[in-house]
Amino acid sequence: MQQLINQIHLCKNLSDLENLKISILGKKGSLTSEFSKLKDLKDEEKKEFAAKLNEQKEQLTHAFNLKFKELNEKFLDEKMKQDAMNFYYFDENSKAGALHPVMSTMDKIIDYFVSLNFSIEKGPLIEDDFHNFEALNLPKSHPARDMQDTFYFEDKRLLRTHTSPVQIRTMLTQKPPIRMITPGAVFRRDFDLTHTPMFHQVEGLVVEEGQKVSFANLKSILEDFLRYMFGNVKVRFRPSFFPFTEPSAEVDISCVFCKGCGCRVCKQTGWLEVLGCGIVDPNVYKFVGYSNVSGYAFGLGVERFAMLLHQIPDLRSLFEGDLRLLEQFR
Repeated sequence: MQQLINQIHLCKNLSDLENLKISILGKKGSLTSEFSKLKDLKDEEKKEFAAKLNEQKEQLTHAFNLKFKELNEKFLDEKMKQDAMNFYYFDENSKAGALHPVMSTMDKIIDYFVSLNFSIEKGPLIEDDFHNFEALNLPKSHPARDMQDTFYFEDKRLLRTHTSPVQIRTMLTQKPPIRMITPGAVFRRDFDLTHTPMFHQVEGLVVEEGQKVSFANLKSILEDFLRYMFGNVKVRFRPSFFPFTEPSAEVDISCVFCKGCGCRVCKQTGWLEVLGCGIVDPNVYKFVGYSNVSGYAFGLGVERFAMLLHQIPDLRSLFEGDLRLLEQFR
């Protein structure tokens, strides 16, 4: 008996202790096998033999528990030392942090439109088909749905592919005039140098009663906004197509890298596409119960603006948490 207890004391780690416990107290252990001899003993001998085995089992169990506590505390101490944070890694000269470049870019965008009395509206990240597609003039058979690689749930709900559903929700609960922006995260199944599965958009909507809003109003505000963001750049509007606006346009600025002379970034064109816009399609108003109104909408990718403002070549680097990149924005 004392020999077994000495073996317990000599165990160096939890693994050795567990193996020894199995060899003694396990189903096929040496002490457990002794209990099988009870069936061959007479009543008095059986009672005495069983009492002796139970006493030994109790002593061994107690010894195992004490050794386990000792080795487990030692194991936890060693693990904590290995996992301890090295505070010398941090730069003691750092007096303050900074916003992530995407968030600082979004704040700059928001500041501009709030100064023009735009409200900030928000909505759920998980949407239904009506708000995300159908009410935006994208019926189930519309080919433009293929342009938005959507994350669907089993109950037919989805992660919103743009912040436009917030515009629908706002129009369903408010009457014109509406002057709003919808900043927030959106999701699409895409991942490369210029696309990520999660990114951020800021979309804007202006709706007035009657025919007070024109494309000239839209053009004027976007030209001023882009020069506020990028300085003295040229701005051009190109005809395009979006299901929820008609007419629609894509907006370019002169390349901020080569100043419009032509480079690798702008593919030698001297222009960079930065946002889309247009006059709200009358079909959209039908879904929200509006009549005799006019308005415009626009949308932009915040990461795209951050990359241009800070000359970041790979969109994915914005989400990798690399301190060597992020420390540049202190």
